[in-house]
Amino acid sequence: MFMPFLGGVDIITWLTSDYFYMNSALSARRDHISCNEVIKTCKKMGIQTVAVHSDVDANAVHVKMADEAVCVGPAPTSKSYLNMDAIMNAIRVTGAEAVHPGYGFLSENKEFAKRLAAEGVTFIGPDTHAIQAMGDKIESKLIAKAAKVNVIPGFDGVVKTAEEAVKIAQDTGYPVMIKASAGGGGKGMRIAWNDEETREGFRFSSQEAASSFGDDRLLIEKYIDNPRHIEIQVLADQHGNALWLNERECSVQRRNQKVVEEAPSTFLDPVTRQAMGEQAVQLAKAVKYSSAGTVEFLVDSKKNFYFLEMNTRLQVEHPITECITGLDLVEQMIRVANGYQLQHKQEDIPINGWAIETRVYAEDPYKSFGLPSVGWLSQYQEPLNLAYVRVDSGIQEGSDISIYYDPMISKLITYGATRAEALARMEDALDNYVVRGVTHNISLLREIITHPRFISGDISTNFLPDIYPNGFKGHELEVDERRELLASAAALYITTQLRSQRVLGNLRHWELCLELGEECHAVEVTKSGNVCTVEIDGVRLEVKGQWNLASPLLPLTINGTNRMLQCLSRDASGRIVLQYLGTLFKVRVLSKLAAKLNSYMPEKVPEDTSSILRSPMPGTVVAVSVKPGDTVAEGQEICVIEAMKMQNSLTASKQAKVKNVHCKPGETVGEGDLLIELD
Repeated sequence: MFMPFLGGVDIITWLTSDYFYMNSALSARRDHISCNEVIKTCKKMGIQTVAVHSDVDANAVHVKMADEAVCVGPAPTSKSYLNMDAIMNAIRVTGAEAVHPGYGFLSENKEFAKRLAAEGVTFIGPDTHAIQAMGDKIESKLIAKAAKVNVIPGFDGVVKTAEEAVKIAQDTGYPVMIKASAGGGGKGMRIAWNDEETREGFRFSSQEAASSFGDDRLLIEKYIDNPRHIEIQVLADQHGNALWLNERECSVQRRNQKVVEEAPSTFLDPVTRQAMGEQAVQLAKAVKYSSAGTVEFLVDSKKNFYFLEMNTRLQVEHPITECITGLDLVEQMIRVANGYQLQHKQEDIPINGWAIETRVYAEDPYKSFGLPSVGWLSQYQEPLNLAYVRVDSGIQEGSDISIYYDPMISKLITYGATRAEALARMEDALDNYVVRGVTHNISLLREIITHPRFISGDISTNFLPDIYPNGFKGHELEVDERRELLASAAALYITTQLRSQRVLGNLRHWELCLELGEECHAVEVTKSGNVCTVEIDGVRLEVKGQWNLASPLLPLTINGTNRMLQCLSRDASGRIVLQYLGTLFKVRVLSKLAAKLNSYMPEKVPEDTSSILRSPMPGTVVAVSVKPGDTVAEGQEICVIEAMKMQNSLTASKQAKVKNVHCKPGETVGEGDLLIELD
């Protein structure tokens, strides 16, 4: 095994809040996920590691994994993971000789790279020239043009005002993409279809860019409607050698952030793949790039491709490239940083099998495909018992998902000899993934990878709004699936009742009433051993299981079909919450008598929300646009909430007069907190 740093040398790799709570090998980020990956590779290579962390991340997984850990400040990123002075001091104190920047924050910060060089510390990544050239969207586009890389038409300068943005957008032709010059990861990006959206997009994009990157410069380019987002992984050394490691399909996105990725792409043919790979290498060589990097392209329906940006760092989705090529990209980055030449030639790079990655987030997928959720992970169990499943995470049971950092829980990766095999394993992995204490997006991920359009490869960056034009609603049950769910709930209820009763007598037959949504079903159940026979609407189902009520997982066989359910809760009133086919369903199971008596119970009147505005997510109030006495129109912006570095505009649901304002800029609010009252 090659060991680039010998003699117990420390490596600093920090994690940014793009992920969780990880910093390793003095890792210059706070994304616990990348830190953990770096730490694992360093340990494999015999390298000692140092983790940097904020005070709220003191018990994070990456901190425990590293050989040493240093606190660099309080929770806000500007005071910890973006605090260069504190990180440089951690490097000096520990004697670290190298830094791995992970996925974000300082990973593409040329000033940080310069400071490391001045201290004689190795930056495990490209040099400052490449970081600056590719980190600036305007400069990178000019360099790409000169390197004969296909580029998107648009304005190559800096857009200074909202009105200038409107003029440029009109000249370019709508729709346009407004994006941060120093941005990435979907931050500081807005699509505009008219003048008003351009003005609004300029405001939000500049604010997000300043918040996320400390640079509010923007550019505008033509928006290619309904494209695919396909990127090429490149790897280059300090000796002029460069390779392209095939592509990753990243088209399924929400708010310009990737949700599901796969390698290779179902869309590319060998000729297009090679052309994209060669252009990616041309660009890397044009800036004398040395390390792992990613060149992102937009690809239209005719397989024309256009340069989007180059990320001068390790990408979140790099594991799927590792799966199909057999290369450890972190190890390759360390080798290159230590001056070694690449070990492989272009003809050595294979495409072996298929890999899928889903990003598991602490988000509510029913709100704009994913608004952040915070909380304490009361139960957490990764599906590592399954074959060909990889989970890159930086959390554990008991971890806290806070408002300060990116809400990603993990990257879930599955591999197979074929795409169908990889997808089937992903479906099983999602069903076996236990996440309790925060709202998560597993239901959305499962619906995506089982959707006929995704399975056929018919996807684009508009996949989610196309499939769910009215928003994601969870899995819509077919008739047979509804019966399976009800039968499972009935069998679980009976099993629970039998366990709790001391005197059973000879009772082996039950008449029940099951409520699911607005529907009520009469059900009969008989039980023999581990098998419950359930009759619903004249249809008989046989439900078999081991019925381990202490386990979060509930493996069942229903009429010969294997299903993995999860029981999130059950109470004495018969209310059961089951996760079935990825989605949570609330079922109420009552005896025949209890159902009759329940009909006399008064129903709770739901709150009238037309005259109030509550925060849809935890976050920080950035702006309040109204005061008591103001008259607002339907759809008018009332306030702006920032959560996990994304700004969200909240609007009035009707025309009305403002009665009370319960928030002010700078305040932290929780999900459901009352913000504005209307008359």
